[in-house]
Amino acid sequence: MQELLDNILPCVLKPARYTGGEFGAVVKDHSSVEVTFALAFPDSYEIGMSNLGLRILYHVLNSRKDTAAERVFAPWTDMEEEMRNHNIPLYSLETRTPLKSFHILGFSLGYELSYTNVLNMLDLSGIPVLSSDREDESPLVIAGGCCTMNPEPMADFIDAFVIGEGEDVVHQIVDAVKAHKGSGRSALLYALAGIPGVYVPSLYNVTCNPDGTVESILPKDERVPGTVTKRVVWDMDSAGYPERLVMPFVETVHERVPLEVMRGCSRGCRFCQAGMVYRPVRHRSCEKLTTLADRLCANSGYDEISLISLSTADYPGIEGLVGKFVERYKNRRIGLSLPSIRADAPCVELADQIQKVRKSGLTLAPEAGTQRMRNVIDKNVTEENLFEAVQAAVRCGWRRIKLYYMIGLPTETDEDVAGIAKLSTEVAKIGRGLAVGVSVSSFVPKPHTPFEWRPQDSVEEIERKQNLLKNLQRSRNVSLSWHDARTSRLEGVVSRGDRRLGRAIYAAWKRGCRFDAWSEHFRYDSWMESIREAGLTPEFYANRRRDYGETLPWDHINSGIAKEFLIREDKKAEEGAVTPDCRLGGCTGCGIKSILPKDSCKGVPGIACTS
Repeated sequence: MQELLDNILPCVLKPARYTGGEFGAVVKDHSSVEVTFALAFPDSYEIGMSNLGLRILYHVLNSRKDTAAERVFAPWTDMEEEMRNHNIPLYSLETRTPLKSFHILGFSLGYELSYTNVLNMLDLSGIPVLSSDREDESPLVIAGGCCTMNPEPMADFIDAFVIGEGEDVVHQIVDAVKAHKGSGRSALLYALAGIPGVYVPSLYNVTCNPDGTVESILPKDERVPGTVTKRVVWDMDSAGYPERLVMPFVETVHERVPLEVMRGCSRGCRFCQAGMVYRPVRHRSCEKLTTLADRLCANSGYDEISLISLSTADYPGIEGLVGKFVERYKNRRIGLSLPSIRADAPCVELADQIQKVRKSGLTLAPEAGTQRMRNVIDKNVTEENLFEAVQAAVRCGWRRIKLYYMIGLPTETDEDVAGIAKLSTEVAKIGRGLAVGVSVSSFVPKPHTPFEWRPQDSVEEIERKQNLLKNLQRSRNVSLSWHDARTSRLEGVVSRGDRRLGRAIYAAWKRGCRFDAWSEHFRYDSWMESIREAGLTPEFYANRRRDYGETLPWDHINSGIAKEFLIREDKKAEEGAVTPDCRLGGCTGCGIKSILPKDSCKGVPGIACTS
């Protein structure tokens, strides 16, 4: 293989994507370990190398003496062509071992439009694409990530899904593979199904009603649980976290130290899947974060630390943490960044504290253009909050601000859409010469959210609203951009799909669909043909209002959020009623307490839901 690679790598774009040998990579002799684990990211090297989940699992697995974990990413189209022409199987970066030789192949599913890349990577590896075609010697193909909260569209291709957070459960999976070597694939799958948080789709029967809705998803026998409850890492301080990073040879999406300060969010935005499924809120202690930051900076050479979470400004004592880090690293010329801040003046002033030298862009997310619409989605931000935040930004020296909105939200009217243009124009007037970039995405209903029953706007309706916004744009200082409505529609189809949708995913891949999240490769017509070929319609999945009593394709997956809570929140959205943050206004009855261990969280720092 080495000679072939030497011949083809000079012919492809960014050959360093495929060479391996980076500083910080862990290389183990496969003959000295019992389990080999390929961590697969179904997108380009630049995106995958910035993925924190992959970095964490790489560290956790390689911390085991009996396990070798290696990385693989989706080859770009030019490299795929060369690999197919020269019969080169997809291989890992660390040892250039073909993926079909690993014991476990684990995919990260973070975005629905990466699914065809999963199939393509399996095919390039010489591993049967359909799980039903795999034999005992085939690798165990597993998948984790936020998309597994509805695993059904990928059920035909994945042997086992990890539901929830993977740092702990991955050890149990490795142990099960060790214990069942030579026992046959069926015995291994049943053993995996017995691990809390692991879903083995082949061990469940799915039946549908005559109208195409799901009738039931039931285990095939008593050895398999009827409901799979997500795994949660309770103690963030003791959870595995890398202290050194693999340093890429090419520029990646994020060139900085990723420091995860907390997980979960209690603000309750009704459209936000992450805010629901990553509950409860947990944080790392300041002492642990300081230790990690010191070691990661020393081992990487990066000159910026990014404080990562869904809502970093909600970290308890964030002002003290930021002040400590600014003082600690200023002489080493290491800066800080906050990737997420609230649209209020205190957060902007906090961002200013860490950007004294160089002002990078500032993004605020009012989400909707009218207060009525923000109440519907439970976005507790007022125009006054936003104006005060922008005023603070101007005082602190920002000259460009980005505002993030969504259109197509439940109950939205043209007046709400027009409010986006009006509000953005008002923001532009706050500072002389202030440039305001407006980014507008299209709402996609997601599983395990209060809007999981809501219909998505059609492509034609989204494009009409986009044109309405374009015609309303008046200020020279406001620039407008939006997402492709067709991409959002496909995301809506796949995110709420059932097991039958696997036929369409397979057909789309056979038609050449891959890198669907990249506009230059997106083939909308091929996808629509594939869905129709499977005997399905996009409208059934994306544009249909679902009844509260309907069995949803993900009802056997327990995210810890009670369906009664989601229904209550959806009804409150219809009324325009808000629900306070549970850390400020008391328990809202979301149901997450039902999966909290009764005693194991006592004394654990950071658990915000143990009352």
